[in-house]
Amino acid sequence: MSNLKDVQPLQDFDWEAYEGKSTSASEKEQIEKAYGDSLAQVAEHEVVEGTVIAINKREVLVDIGYKSDGVISANEFRYNPDLKVGDKVEVYIEKEEDKKGQLLLSHRKARAKEGWDKINKALETKEVVKGFVKFRTKGGMIVDVFGIEAFLPGSQIDVKPIRDYDIFVGKTMEFQVIKINQEYKNVVVSHKALIEAEIEQQKKEIISKLEKGQILEGTVKNITTYGVFVDLGGVDGLIHITDLSWGRVNDPHEIVELDQKIKVVILDFDDEKKRIQLGLKQLTPHPWDALDPNLKVGDKVHGKVVVMTDYGAFVEVAPGVEGLIHVSEMSWSSHLRSAQDFMKVGDEVDAVILTLDREQRKMSLGVKQLTEDPWKNIEDKYPVGSKHTAKVRNFTNFGVFVELEEGVDGLIHISDLSWTKKVKHPSEVTQIGADIDVIVLEIDKENRRLSLGHKQTEENPWDVFEKVFTVGSIHEGTIVEEHDNGDLIQLEYGIDGFATPKHLIKEDKTKAKLNEKLPFKVLEFNKVTRRIILSHSRVYEDEQRPERKPKENKRNDIPEIQNQAAATTLGDIDALAELKAKMESAESKSAKAPKAKKASAPKAAEEPKATEEPKTTEEEAK
Repeated sequence: MSNLKDVQPLQDFDWEAYEGKSTSASEKEQIEKAYGDSLAQVAEHEVVEGTVIAINKREVLVDIGYKSDGVISANEFRYNPDLKVGDKVEVYIEKEEDKKGQLLLSHRKARAKEGWDKINKALETKEVVKGFVKFRTKGGMIVDVFGIEAFLPGSQIDVKPIRDYDIFVGKTMEFQVIKINQEYKNVVVSHKALIEAEIEQQKKEIISKLEKGQILEGTVKNITTYGVFVDLGGVDGLIHITDLSWGRVNDPHEIVELDQKIKVVILDFDDEKKRIQLGLKQLTPHPWDALDPNLKVGDKVHGKVVVMTDYGAFVEVAPGVEGLIHVSEMSWSSHLRSAQDFMKVGDEVDAVILTLDREQRKMSLGVKQLTEDPWKNIEDKYPVGSKHTAKVRNFTNFGVFVELEEGVDGLIHISDLSWTKKVKHPSEVTQIGADIDVIVLEIDKENRRLSLGHKQTEENPWDVFEKVFTVGSIHEGTIVEEHDNGDLIQLEYGIDGFATPKHLIKEDKTKAKLNEKLPFKVLEFNKVTRRIILSHSRVYEDEQRPERKPKENKRNDIPEIQNQAAATTLGDIDALAELKAKMESAESKSAKAPKAKKASAPKAAEEPKATEEPKTTEEEAK
C-alpha cells in the first residue's frame, strides 16, 4: 500500500456530479482500458525491477508500477544495511493478489534466481562479493551471497585462528567464492583468501626493500619449540631458537613473550619462498669476545652443566661460552660409559681447560685431571707379585677384564683362571660384578695395561698330582667323553686323563663304553702341559706277563703316544688345595704312614697295593 499520509483530497472535486452521473457500459470499458494501459503488465514467477518507496523495521514497500505496491520482509534485505528509499531492487512476483488483494513479492527469490549465474561468474573471475553472515553452524558460518546460502569454514575467516565466531554474526563482509558443488548447490566462500592476497602484496613491497643486516622492529606473533615468528608489518620472519641468545635456550618463552615489541636484524631472506630469517642475539656482542684474555690451557674453571649427551656434557663457563667435557675426560677409567653416569643438567662442576680455540670459539674441558692419575705410581701401588681383590667388569673369549680401582684395569687371561680346569668361557669361573682375587703378573705402564692371574692366588696342585699319578701307577677312572682319537677319563680328585682307542680295549676284546668305570695305568704324566696319558689294556696285559720286573720297565718300553692327547680339564680348585695339604701331611709322616710312601713310587701292575694306595689318599683327602 502507498503511504496514506502523503494523499490529500481534491478541493474542487464535484461530488454531486460524480454521484448523480451515470456511466454507460461502453464508457466504463474505455475507462478501465485507459486505467489498465497506465499500469505495468506483470506475470507471476517473473523477476522485475522495483523502487523502494518506504522502509520500516518489519517491511519494505516496493513499487513495480502495478496497481498496488508490494510488501517484502525486511529480513530479506539484511545483507544490505545501506538500503534506502529510492533504491532500485530486483523482486520476484510470487502472486499478483492474495486473499487481501495484496501483491506478494520476494527479493530473496529474485536474487537466488540470478544468484547462481553471479556465483559462477565470481568463481571464474575471482570477483570480490559481499555477503551477510546469517548465523553460526558447526565448523563455520552461513553467509547470504546473492540470495544463496554459502558456507564459510572457520579456517577461512581470518589468517589468525578464530575462537569466537559469534562476533561475526550479523555483519556484512567481503568474500571470495572458492568452491561450488553444482550437483548439490553448495557454495564455499572465504574471507581469509582476501586477507592473504592483501598480505601477499604487502610482502612483495616489504621484501623488495629488505637488506641483510637491516634492523627492524616487529611484534612477536607466535612462539614454537624451534623458534619465534615476528610480524614485521604484514610479513612474518622467523628467529630460530639458536639465534635468540648466545647462551643455550631450552624454551623460547624464556627470552620473549607474545605480542612483545622487539628489534631484530635480518640475517637472510628468500625472494621466491618469501622466507625471512631473523636474529636477536646478533644485536649484542658475542660472549667469546668478552672472555678473559688471560684464560689459557691448564687453568681451572667453574661452570654449570646445560646439556647432556651420551658422549659428554656441555658446561657453560660464562654467559654464552660453553665447553665440552667428553665422557673419556670424566674418569681415569677406560670403561666408556654414558656421561649421565657422572653428571646431570644443572650440576655445577669444576674442570680443567684442555683445549682453547678463540677463533673457532671452541673449548674442551676435563674433570679427571683434577685428581691424580692412578697410573703415575702404578709400580708402587700394584707391584708384580702383589695380591689384590678386583671387580669383574667384562668377559671376552680370551679372558676377563677386571677393575682394581677407578682407572686401573687389568686382564686375566683365560689360561690363568684355573690350575685344574680347562676353562672354555670365563663365566664358568666368575660372573660380571663379582669380586675376584688376583695376582699382578706384569705391568705395561706405557699402554696402561696390567696382566693378572687368578689361579696364582693358590698353589699349583699339579705339584701334588706329580707324586700321586706316577708313571706305572693304577687308578680307577670313568669314561666321561668319547672322541674319534680317544676318550676323556675322569680320575680321582676330578683330574682328567686321556686314553687312545687301542688302550680302551678290554680283556674280552670289546671297547670300553661311555660312563664305564675301569682301572687305568698311567703311561705319561706332564706337569707343564697338565697332561696324563692312560691305558686300560696295559692293566691286564702286564698282569699276563708277571715274569717282567717293574724296575726293568724303562721309558722306552712304554708305547709312544704322539699328538693324541687332548687338553686336560681338571677339577675344583678348593678340593685340590685341600688335597695338597693332605699330601704334604702324609709326606711328613712317611715313617708312620708306609702306604703313602708306596703310593709315591712306581709299582708293577701285578702288585695290588699300587692300585689301592690312591684310594687311601682319597679317603684322607675327604
